[in-house]
Parts: sequence; C-alpha cells; structure tokens
Amino acid sequence: MVWEVFNIIGTIAFAMSGAVIALKVNYDLLGVYVLGLITAFGGGAVRNLFIGIPITQLWQQNSLFIIAIITISLVFLLPSKAVVFLSRWSIFDAIGLSAFAVQGAMYAQAIDLPIFAVMFSAAITGAGGGIIRDVLAQEKPMVFRQDVYALWAMLAGFVIGMDWVTESYQFYLLFLVILICRSISHRYNWSLPRRSLQSIQTDTSNNYTEKSANIG
Repeated sequence: MVWEVFNIIGTIAFAMSGAVIALKVNYDLLGVYVLGLITAFGGGAVRNLFIGIPITQLWQQNSLFIIAIITISLVFLLPSKAVVFLSRWSIFDAIGLSAFAVQGAMYAQAIDLPIFAVMFSAAITGAGGGIIRDVLAQEKPMVFRQDVYALWAMLAGFVIGMDWVTESYQFYLLFLVILICRSISHRYNWSLPRRSLQSIQTDTSNNYTEKSANIG
C-alpha cells in the first residue's frame, strides 16, 4: 500500500536524522540507537495514543524496526566528516516530515476521522518524533522556534482530509510538494510570526536593579 511506502521512507529518514543528532551531541552507542528509534517511531506512537489506536500496534512493525536499526548502524559507522556533513544537511528532516505527514493523514482518514483530526495526525506524525528527539538532545524543539515546519504537515493533512487526493500518484505528488515547500522554507529561513518578551524582561530587570540601588 501507498502508506507503507511512506512508512519506510519516513523511518529511514528520521532514523538517520536522530542518529546524526545523537552523534552531534556526543551520545554513546546506546544513546544513538535510542534517539534514532524514538525519532523514527515517536510521532506515530503519540498519534496512535491521540486517535485511539492501540499502542501495541507499534511493536508489530518488525520490518520497520529492522530497517531503522540497520540505518542507525550505518550512520554510526560513517566517518566523522560524513556525519558532520549530514548534520548540516536538513534533507532527512524534510523527507521524514513529508513522508510521515502524508502517511499520518492517510491513516486518520482511513478510520473516518474529521478533517481537524486528520490535520493533527499529519502534524504529530510528521513532527512528533523530531520534537521528542530535540528534547532528549537537550535542544529547543526546532518545530517551535524556527522555520515553517509543522505547518507543511498540516497542509498535507488538510489536502488529504478534503479528499482532494485519492489516487496513488497524487499522494506521491503531494509528498514531493511538501518536501519542496519544506526545503525552500528552510533554504530561505521562512518563519511564522512570533513575539519576544526579552526587551520587556530586560527593562523590568533594570528597573528592579535601579530600585535596589536606590534603597541601598
């Protein structure tokens, strides 16, 4: 089935992404495997919990676990220069996001969930593993601080939830569109609007310091 293809693509991409990040932050062998596996399967596990799929289904994906373990092992054995190069190349995140967003949306639609649930399923499947990876790597989750990331996954969920794609080739085309959009947004540093309270906090801190000095 189409979503099985996306499952394999997303698993390879995110297992590689998690392993590269683990090596980048100097985790040991166990840490590399744990981070790689969590990145590959974390989003799907969270999705299943939210949409009512038994969590036991996670452990029935033996072939995907084998694929992920082989991928992580290959990354671990790569020369250091190759790992450094891969850590600067965000294509694996883009591929994993696109593949899992489409797969997650298809999964939710197949059990007749409403469109908002389909969009959520796409977003959490595509971005959930990366969020858990970043937290375990002691970094701020990329999805919340830079680039247009989860929004592309939600777009895939919206298109699928609206039944605008129904044929196999259309799902593959949607995957390519999301991949291109994610790559372009990363290349040109597109980001969603945000507000900073840093200046307010700085002013408050300075006022407190001045008052303390006057009292002294």
